[in-house]
Amino acid sequence: MATTDEIPGPAGLPLLGSMFDLRNDSLGTFLNAQRAHGDVVRIFAGPPGIRATVYAVFSAEGVQQVLATESANFRKDNAFYQELRESFGNGLLTSQDEDYLRQRRLVQPLFTRRRVDGYAEAVATEVARVTEAWRTAEDSTVDVIDEMTGFALRAVARILFGTDVEAAVEIVERAFPVMGDYVLRRGFSPLNIPRDWPTPGNRRALAAHEELYAVCDRIIAERRAAGTAEDGGQDLLSLLSEAESAEDGSFDASELREQVLVFLLAGHETTATSLGFALHLLALHPEQRKRAHEEVDRVLAGRVPGAADLDALPYLTQVLKEAMRLFPAAPAIGRRAVEATEIGGHTIPAGADVIVAPWVTHRHPAYWEDAERFDPERFTPEAEASRPRYAWFPFGGGPRACIGQHFSMLESVIALAMLLQEFEIEAIDTEVPVNAAITLQAAGSARCRVRSRTGGGAPSAGAGPADPA
Repeated sequence: MATTDEIPGPAGLPLLGSMFDLRNDSLGTFLNAQRAHGDVVRIFAGPPGIRATVYAVFSAEGVQQVLATESANFRKDNAFYQELRESFGNGLLTSQDEDYLRQRRLVQPLFTRRRVDGYAEAVATEVARVTEAWRTAEDSTVDVIDEMTGFALRAVARILFGTDVEAAVEIVERAFPVMGDYVLRRGFSPLNIPRDWPTPGNRRALAAHEELYAVCDRIIAERRAAGTAEDGGQDLLSLLSEAESAEDGSFDASELREQVLVFLLAGHETTATSLGFALHLLALHPEQRKRAHEEVDRVLAGRVPGAADLDALPYLTQVLKEAMRLFPAAPAIGRRAVEATEIGGHTIPAGADVIVAPWVTHRHPAYWEDAERFDPERFTPEAEASRPRYAWFPFGGGPRACIGQHFSMLESVIALAMLLQEFEIEAIDTEVPVNAAITLQAAGSARCRVRSRTGGGAPSAGAGPADPA
């Protein structure tokens, strides 16, 4: 077995290692490291004395060790997750140990397939808002990434808050970018000043933090006082408020707020990325777009899709999975090793920061031929069965796999089906640069030209048959 000192990696600059490469293009740095040095790579960054060392694991088998079979040895103890906890609270995304297990047990019943399928109508309502806006778009041009970011935020806010959606969306749109940039900057800096020092950056982040917490606390207090959603329905906030068990008790007000913030953060940026890039990729590829249109027209025949239609739209699901392969919303996932662990013939030392990177593994030549090519056929059942389980992991994996996987796919398939039903889309921007923030971010525009296929109005959100309970 190779020793730690023998793990290969880029030399970088003599004093600073790969610091500038990681800062300027972390995803390209990881991809180049795999191509040059293999599936377990050591990367140095920063000057001596405050130098960081990251161990990156790129093989499907190695990813499975980190996220699944040896997940207890790879914890969310790194600086990035600590900054995330400080800003967004100790919800499902950031909690660990008994805190995490208790939260997961309380929340899990709210994310069963049956329960999630009940959110299809709320999703369709928000897609209908998008189709109406696109019909009147200036020059028939829209930026599909921006549009899907707005749609996904409104959809998850509607599902969380019901009719309180407007108040939440305005503040989240303003506060999240400020807090996200702050977390990212501090999470990957070798030295940070205390959060309570009155610097301009700290003050901006604190103001955004307080505004976001205040709106969540207000809606939660009003909902608990009223006992249910304003429309008498069961939005997710009402269900979270009522979640209780003899073993785990229930969420207090601060815990409830932390779960809400995590769902807002994780529930809109990830879906927006997958859906926005799926639209852009279809806009670039007429043959695949034609096949998607044909499936939607054949299955739906002009009606609004519901949860019961997901299994009848397999090609749309393949399109979304291929978009998530090429543009994974979580392009790199960090952990910290508790004990020394052998991966791929190398020893990852105790206490090491470890990265697994969907961005790289999803392009690994051992699993993906001509990996940069858009090809939804990679996700037929037969093709999926032929690959290792962790050759594709946009939702993470193991005991910490994303609890919202089914919701994300439900929302994305319904939205994609409704938009393709209504519009023909053609790409104006042929390439969309990206960078890694808390989630994958478009660093340029993704403009498409949209043209109505129907010449009339879109079906209303209530036009389709009711989903089975």
